[in-house]
Amino acid sequence: MEKSIFNNGFFEFIESEKEYIIDENKKIIKRNIVRRPPGIRALIVNKKDNKILLSKEYRYELENWDYRLPGGKVFENLEDYKQALKEDKVLKQVEKTVPKEVEEEVGLIVKNPHLLKISKAGAGVEWDLYYYEITEYEVDSTGPKLEEDEVIEGYVWKSFDEIIDMCINKKIQEERTTAILLTYILKSKGLDRN
Repeated sequence: MEKSIFNNGFFEFIESEKEYIIDENKKIIKRNIVRRPPGIRALIVNKKDNKILLSKEYRYELENWDYRLPGGKVFENLEDYKQALKEDKVLKQVEKTVPKEVEEEVGLIVKNPHLLKISKAGAGVEWDLYYYEITEYEVDSTGPKLEEDEVIEGYVWKSFDEIIDMCINKKIQEERTTAILLTYILKSKGLDRN
């Protein structure tokens, strides 16, 4: 059971009561969560050169420039997201959004995106980021089509080693993205522990 306490059209504060079965024991957990619609991030990879495309973007929350994976929001508002949750159509909308966001933000036409990971924000925040690997693409001759509030200075291809350095030295500041990038690069180099 959920009760909406506050909703501004994009964020919602919810009182939640849910039954969980843990080790065959039923437990009812009451907690408060903040919900917002999910986003996507695209790891656009040049496999031949082992490089990943990054955008240099002005981030209002940082009041500074940051290197980012291309991406964006999946739903324009909270009500569309909540409807997709009810109908179990979130992933379907995510899959439609990946090519759209990449074409709008970077000017590439995506072929065969592959879901790498769904990153969860934490226990009190429901804000998933869907990370996709994209290795097949072509350039859209019309270029990027940025939204009015997006300020992107340019795009750069960075080697795996350069990206490791950028993550360590906080040139890429979205922590969930740094974790995904470092894991991806370590696996690509055969350095994962599995």
